[in-house]
Amino acid sequence: MAQKNNVTATVKDINYYKKKFWKLFFYGMGVMALFFTLASWGFFGRMPSFEDLENPESNLATEVISSDGVTIGKFYNENRTPIKYQDLPSHLVKALVATEDERFYEHSGIDARRTFGAALKLGSDGGASTISQQLAKQLFHGEGSKFFLFRVIQKVKEWIIAIKLERQYTKDEIIAMYFNVYDFNNYAIGIRSASKTYFSKEPKDLTIDESAILVGMFKNSSLYNPVRNPQGVKNRRNVVLSQMLKSKIISESQKESLSQLPIKLDFKLQTHKEGIATYFREFLREYMKNWVIENKKPDGTDYDIYTDGLKIYTTIDSKIQEHAEEAVQAHMKNLQQEFFSEQKTNKNAPFVNITDTETKNIIDKAMKNSERWRVMKDMDKSEDEIIASFGIKTKMKIFSWKGEIDTLMSPLDSIRYYKHFLQAGLMSMEPQTGHIKAWVGGINYKFFQYDHVGQGARQVGSTFKPFVYATAIEQLGMSPCDSIIDSPFMIHKGRHNVTVDWEPKNSDRQYRGMVTLKKALALSINTVSAKLIDKTGPEAVVTMTKKLGVKSEIPVQPSIALGAVDITVEDMVAAYSTFANQGVYIKPQFISRIEDKNGVVLYEPVPESHDVLNKDIAYAVIKLLEGVTESGSGVRLRTQGGGSGDSRWTGYPYMFTNAIAGKTGTSQNQSDGWFIGMVPNLVTGVWVGCEDRSARFKGITYGQGATAALPIWGYMMKKCYEDKALQISKDPFERPDNLSIKVDCYERKKDTIPDTTAIPIEEEQNTEEFGL
Repeated sequence: MAQKNNVTATVKDINYYKKKFWKLFFYGMGVMALFFTLASWGFFGRMPSFEDLENPESNLATEVISSDGVTIGKFYNENRTPIKYQDLPSHLVKALVATEDERFYEHSGIDARRTFGAALKLGSDGGASTISQQLAKQLFHGEGSKFFLFRVIQKVKEWIIAIKLERQYTKDEIIAMYFNVYDFNNYAIGIRSASKTYFSKEPKDLTIDESAILVGMFKNSSLYNPVRNPQGVKNRRNVVLSQMLKSKIISESQKESLSQLPIKLDFKLQTHKEGIATYFREFLREYMKNWVIENKKPDGTDYDIYTDGLKIYTTIDSKIQEHAEEAVQAHMKNLQQEFFSEQKTNKNAPFVNITDTETKNIIDKAMKNSERWRVMKDMDKSEDEIIASFGIKTKMKIFSWKGEIDTLMSPLDSIRYYKHFLQAGLMSMEPQTGHIKAWVGGINYKFFQYDHVGQGARQVGSTFKPFVYATAIEQLGMSPCDSIIDSPFMIHKGRHNVTVDWEPKNSDRQYRGMVTLKKALALSINTVSAKLIDKTGPEAVVTMTKKLGVKSEIPVQPSIALGAVDITVEDMVAAYSTFANQGVYIKPQFISRIEDKNGVVLYEPVPESHDVLNKDIAYAVIKLLEGVTESGSGVRLRTQGGGSGDSRWTGYPYMFTNAIAGKTGTSQNQSDGWFIGMVPNLVTGVWVGCEDRSARFKGITYGQGATAALPIWGYMMKKCYEDKALQISKDPFERPDNLSIKVDCYERKKDTIPDTTAIPIEEEQNTEEFGL
């Protein structure tokens, strides 16, 4: 009887626990269902809406694209540029799937097998997140919490979002989105930015081992950073290669050979202060501030160039830009050595012939314009406290032509140190279209951010003289072959509004007698320019200059004939381009079009142009300017002999034989050196000088435009001609049909190549001669 009771009790106990189990199971499933439902409703925090899932891409970088299709820069909060699935190499996609989610194409957002496996092992073998879950976390969730309960909630939300993503998008789209949102460090978000940053190439050009390196970074991009941890990255890359072998993506022999390869990078940090065309990109950024105000979105709001993923197609040619930057770097490094050498004996270096009071004013102005002054002023520091801080030595990183230097220096000393550096501005433009092809605003944007192309108007010296000659040809019916006497000349007080008698002198104080206009411009004879403006009147020259697009204020004084005018490089290049474009001025253009992130064209500029001169006059000016490179201060472009200061003619000899029209210019006391050179389809202007006009070369040998600026043009053009894909013209300038102006002047031919020791020196200007 007792035995029967024991059996009954046992059966009762089993049924009881079965009942309890199923009860708990269904309750648990109900709680889980409720938990998932509440989570999907946003009870534990906002969940992405249908619209969010439709438009998950946000915070996209705006790309700046060159005319030859190269991304030369970006504007961004996050450096992310989306890429389509079809632009990803297959081995990159397969490497990701093999390493991160081998059953990606089988599940619907959650890999149940991996999830239960990870749960049983309490995550000791790592997580079980699928690519879809990781994408969900990247897009809508962020980093997981360390608090267990919150982490569970977050994981559930990831599952829900992952399932929604799988329903909304194809597998290929999910792969592409994941590649596009991952942060690869070093300002590189997304595979395209990472590929450009670490390997300087597009994703489609990645090799198998490079793809493996980037896929390996998905585990932990900070830890497996190729720049900081090459050995760790190599180990991780080989793990990825092993997974690719396991998935039969590569063979055993491929895996072995690829595993032996060293980590080889072509690392180029993509920041606002790095890369090519930095000054141009900053100019473009300022332009876009106004553009977004004037060009609204369909809903009336402003575009954001840092998050809306616009594509700005510019007229800049990346190759010409690179050649221009290389020319500036090569020559300025060379010329700077001469400047430092000359300043060694100057007690007030780099300033020449100024008083202590004038020096103090320059330094004080620099202090008050500095970032240190602004920051300390915001901290409510007194002026005395701020000035005192400039005398205290501190650790700083300074610019040098041998690389950045870590040093201990007072901010006051650093101001004087930086005043020593020669600066440069260069712009190239296609005269027939107005398209700007290169823009170099300085020697190093990181340390010198003032743009000497668009911002800096400087005294142009003799490069202004062609405007006087063009006016004389138009107003007086003269030709390049007409003769004029080079002799002492004076404009008396009262004539043309001069306040005192003005008697310009030639720099060598010599007079050549009868010369043609072509010879006079080639030798930059001051008296001839003065006589021409006396005949036309300065008003006519100012009118001509304005029609040529110069925006600077120009005094109506005869002294402008010698270049006592401040004009930007941009305006000078546009003005000279008018001569190369048969007398038609075209406003410089730097944007071809702007598109939104979906490729819809938002803006296409309409070129602005107007007639300035007829074709015959424009061609006559071109022939005048050709004389400068045939027998004037630009003749060194064609010679191979040595001469005064030839060690600083970077890239010399140039030995050009094609038609080149150009003009050198040197301002008063050699504070500004210019050269503007033209071939039929490219006009380039170059300015060189120090930030302060009182910091300069003491003599004409190195301070003149022919030594300071012309070598940059020569070096750049040599590079452009070597680059056959650019198709820079070597043809003669187009001669108008039925030319009515005599341009072919008779000159006795020389039997030998001109001796460079006798190259004409650019005319030196002098303030007391201007009569201002």
